[in-house]
Order: sequence, then structure tokens, then C-alpha cells
Amino acid sequence: MRVIFAGTPLNAAATLIALKKSGIDVVGVLTRTDAPLGRKKVLTQSPVADAADALGVPVVKANQVDEHALSQLEPFKAELGVVVAYGAFLNEKALKFLPKGWINLHYSLLPALRGAAPVQHALLQGLSATGVTAFQLDKGMDTGPILLQASTVVEPDENAGRLLNRLTDIGITVLLELLPSIAAGISKPIPQNDSNATFAPKISRVHAQIDWKQSAKYIQQLALAMNPEPMAWTTIGEESFRILDARASRGRNLEAAPGTVQLVGDKVLVACGNGALQLISVQPAGKTEMKATDWFRGVQNKENLVLGT
Repeated sequence: MRVIFAGTPLNAAATLIALKKSGIDVVGVLTRTDAPLGRKKVLTQSPVADAADALGVPVVKANQVDEHALSQLEPFKAELGVVVAYGAFLNEKALKFLPKGWINLHYSLLPALRGAAPVQHALLQGLSATGVTAFQLDKGMDTGPILLQASTVVEPDENAGRLLNRLTDIGITVLLELLPSIAAGISKPIPQNDSNATFAPKISRVHAQIDWKQSAKYIQQLALAMNPEPMAWTTIGEESFRILDARASRGRNLEAAPGTVQLVGDKVLVACGNGALQLISVQPAGKTEMKATDWFRGVQNKENLVLGT
């Protein structure tokens, strides 16, 4: 079965490499166009394009699957499309372009967490389990019939980056199990129950700002969910201050206003609306990541330090 792979970021690149090395007949790749990257805004192709080049698979770069993109995909004579974080919706003509249609790999147990940021929202909501769903693409947002799912427990203190890495590996296993059944025509799509749907909209830096009136448990979930992007943050005066890793301090409250920082024993704690948060790893403005204890040691006015003011 000839397959077109559509994807853009690093986890999609890892999936492409695994499929190709496992013998899946990936005859072409669809990815987004080169984009400015880094402070110098150097025009850079996607990780999926890099992987395809290394594998010797021809690449089509397009930010939407329009008539022009379809004309470039036509010579591949593919039967099925596999989508992993491509980054654009497929219109009705594109959905009907391939004989076996398109399947999408989504990093949640659909119909839970439909949308652009299921991994981050799983952590933000404090879910104890999540997983991967392969489903048939239709014109809705993550609404198509389910082909195969696999679940996993969310590990304690796991951030979004680590969870995505694990889900990527699980997703590869799901695809390698599913694709032969699609090729043989024996896969059995199961409609989603829309009444059970929840949503995971795109995350931006605005959503990553810490409100110290929230509970310590929620702020811990926020810090884990926003790592590695866009990173939970607060302010010290007028400067941004990132919280890369933190833990709710069990059974401890600080008799201080939310955002107040205190050193208790060898732990840097911040008073929250409910409980206290232990800072583990931070990044002050203009500096690299450091241990919270090292940062606090260098703070000048420790007695009056309040975050988020």
C-alpha cells in the first residue's frame, strides 16, 4: 500500500522515520513550507522535511492542501494518507483525493481532548491517563471514526515534552499495527460518541501566565503542561520569570500573600491561594535555566520578594 505521510514537527519526523524503516511504503511526504526560526529568523525547513530528505523520500511543501498541493501529490499514486501534526485542515476535495482516504494520529483518547493541544491539556487537567487515537479524517475537528486506540498512565511529575515523547512511541506502535489491516481492507472504524467530547484548544503564552491566587496543585500542573513550550511564567517587577519545574509542597502553607517567596530549610517556596509551591528549576530574564536554590541565593532583597507584582 502506497502511503503519503503528512506532518511537520519533530515527533512527526520520528514517526516518519519509524514507519519507513519498518517497511511501510511511504512514497511521498507533505509538510509545511520553510519558516523563520530562532532569533535571527533563519528560514528553516521542518523536521519532517529533514527526515524525508535523509530517507530519500520526495517532499511537497504546502501550508494548505489546495489544488496546487494536490497536483504535486498526484504523481505519487498513493492509496492512503497518514497525518501526524501536519498543522492544517484538509478540505472536502483533499479528503476524497486518496482511494483509502486519510488517517490521523491524535495524542489523546478521543473523543476526549479534541483540538490542537491534547498533551498540554491532559496535564493541565491533571488527568491520570491519556493515550493515542488513530482515526479516519473527516471534515470535522478530530471527529472521524476511531480505528485504533492505545492508553497509558500519566507518570508522576511528567511534563508535556516527556509525555509527548512517550505518546510518539505509542503512536508508532499503533500505526504499525493498523496499517496492515487498512491495506487488507479489514479495519473496523467505530463512530465517536460526540456527547463525551472534550476540547484542547491551542495554547499560547497568555495561557502560561501564573496566577498565584490559584492552588499550588494547579500551578504545578500548569508548569508541567507548559514545558517545553511556551513555559509557565510570572514576573519580578517588570521582567519575565519562567518556572520550568515546580512541585506542590504537601501539607504546607505559608502565612504570606500569594506570590511571596520564602526559603524554608533548603526549599524555595512560593505562597499560593491554597498551599505552597516548591520551585525546582527557573529561568530569570536574559539567563539560562538554573536551580531555584541557586537563583534565590543571588537575589538581593529576599525579605520582600513577591512574584507576579
